[in-house]
This record gives sequence, structure tokens and C-alpha cells, in this order.
Amino acid sequence: MKREFLDLGRQPIANKFLKEDEVSDEFFFDLKVVFDEDTKLVSMKDFVKPELMFNEDYKYNTSLSTPMVNHFRDTAQMLDERFKPNKVLEIGSNDGPFISNFEKENSICVEPCDNFAKITADMGYRTRTEFWTTELSEQIKSSDGEMDLIYSANCICHIQDLDDCFSAVANLLSDNGVFVFEDPSLLRMLERGSYDQIYDEHAHVFSVTALDNILRKNGLIIFDVDNLSVHGGSNRIYAKKPNIPSNNTISQNVHNNLKEEESFGVGNFETYEIFAERVSNSKKELVNLLENLNKNGKKIISIGATSKSTTVFNYCGISDSLIECITDTTPDKQGLLAPGSHIPVVDRETVDLNKYDYAFLGAWNFKDVIANKESDFVQNGGKFITHVPQVMDFS
Repeated sequence: MKREFLDLGRQPIANKFLKEDEVSDEFFFDLKVVFDEDTKLVSMKDFVKPELMFNEDYKYNTSLSTPMVNHFRDTAQMLDERFKPNKVLEIGSNDGPFISNFEKENSICVEPCDNFAKITADMGYRTRTEFWTTELSEQIKSSDGEMDLIYSANCICHIQDLDDCFSAVANLLSDNGVFVFEDPSLLRMLERGSYDQIYDEHAHVFSVTALDNILRKNGLIIFDVDNLSVHGGSNRIYAKKPNIPSNNTISQNVHNNLKEEESFGVGNFETYEIFAERVSNSKKELVNLLENLNKNGKKIISIGATSKSTTVFNYCGISDSLIECITDTTPDKQGLLAPGSHIPVVDRETVDLNKYDYAFLGAWNFKDVIANKESDFVQNGGKFITHVPQVMDFS
């Protein structure tokens, strides 16, 4: 049974940045979150049609983030050395920072966004511009055979039908092949109160507990887990088919993660009721802070036009009356209005940050990187604002 525990209000498509004449036709949906008492999975109550989110207008270019490019390079090297795969497939390849570390003739990209699929195709990689389904896995299996490594980062949590998703992986994976995927950690979200991990694209927020249940149901078992710092706390899940005796060795990391989640209470509905109360209090505190600063004549800017900030600004009702503008390094977002809040997005290079008193961290997960880059702002008396793990300002 699925039980609702959180209502984040009317939300827009998190990565749909707008021109002035598009504001009146903007799409909104009700963002409510549920807990499945059977599988222990946390999901959106009502999903948004994938075509509305993932298309040729999708704005997140992974290759524009140096920390993420480095992360994917290091991950590719580690997986290549550990598993020595011959054939590699990536689900949700974006503009190619992971797959570009593997040979073109033995690698396949699956990317439904036309703009990014064109990039990897132009790089010489076989690219399927489709959503990941069992039907697609059958087609690839017929044309290219089974895969030794199927990898995905920050994408599996986007896929609404997990049974079909994992069945498709099991169908295409070689007997000794590995399925490795990274997504935000439910446990870290609950610990930190980072409710902005929830937005239209994130159909689910995964615990290892829920994944263990659903993967087993679809012919795969988790044999290892890495806990990562990326995206504010993520898990890298390693899964295999259980039909080969040598595949059945389970790392102590898996047991440790399951035990930690059990101790925290990820399997108990009461945990989510407590989280919802924390989210409500966070909203009140952030709005009060921004309104008081505004009344005292302080100028506030936001750094990072992120999907996370879309959730925060729309849930809290924050507009350009409180935050003057948002800086972002992604050219395709600059000169447009942020989803829902309609705060202007500008090029960081055009802004003198020292004219502002406070900067809200839309990308709080890169707090240290931003603080280091914007050291002049701090030295001139500027302060940052974050809502994770609680609402506060700091320098």
C-alpha cells in the first residue's frame, strides 16, 4: 500500500527555462510523495509524462560541470579496471562524459534527449534516441548481443516503471556482466532534510533496501554498494544475475547499508512523517530569513539555476521580489526565466557579486567549490544562504 507523506505544492518542469512569452502557458503539476509499505520505495504520487521532461530542449549539460566530468572519468577508469568489460552500454548518456572513456566500436548510448543524442552520435558512438524499455533491450540484444557493463548515473531514478527497467537490464546483461548505477540516496536526503532532491524528473528516491527488493523481483541481486558524496549524497549500486554461483558473493558494504537504513527507520512510515514536518519548518524559516533581509534592504542573489532550486523556490513561493536573479554557467539557461518562480537567469561573468549582500546556494551540494571560487565575495563581507541541513547563513 502506498501512503502519502509530503506535498510540495504546484511545481513546474524543473529544467524548462522560459522566455517571457512562454510564461502564460507554463505547465504545472501537483508534487506529492508516497511511501510503498510493501517495497519500501519512495516515489512521486503522480508521474509527469517523460516527453515533457526529456526532449531536445533539456538544459543540463553534464560536460559543463568540471567536478562531474572528473567524477565520470574516474568512475569509468575504475569500472574498466575492476570488471574489464568488452561491451558497454550507458542508459542516459547525456553529452557523453562517461561513455567517452570507452572505445566507440564496443559502446552504445541510450539517450532520449535529441540534443544530447546528436552529440554522442557525432562523436562516433552508436546512439539510440529512445527511452529505456524491455522492447529496446530486445532490439539491442538482437543487433549487438549481450552487454558486459550496463551503466547509468542519475537516470534510473527518472524511470517510472522500475519492473520494466530492471527486467530490460537483466535481459541484455551477459551472465557475468554487471549493472552499475548511481542515484541520490534516500537516507542522506532524510538525514539532511534535502527535500529538493524531489522534483519532476526524480520519479523515485532510492534506498538500498527498496532497490534490493525490486531488483531481486526482476532477476538481479545487489553485490556491492559505494556511498558517494556527489549530488548531496548518492549510492552507487552494483548488481548481477544470481544464476552463476560465482556471482552470489555479497560485499559487506551491502549488509552495512541495509543495516544502517534499518536503524534509521527507512522502512517505517513514521520516519517520513517526521521528515515532512522538518520540510514544513524549513520552508517557514527560509521565507522568514529572506523576507527579513529584504525588509532590511539587503540584496540577495542565487548561485546555480538547478532543479533543486526549482523545487525550493516554488514550494516556498520565492520570486524575484526576494531574490533578484540567479547566476548560472550554462549558456542555454542564461537570458531566460527560472521555472515557476520566473527569476531571471544571468551569466555569472556579467554579475558583480560584490554588489550583493547574500547569495543563496541553489547548488548547495557544490558548496565548497562555490565558496572557494567566490572567495572575493566572502572577503568583501558577503554571506551564503543554504537550507541544508538547516536554514542558515554563513561566510
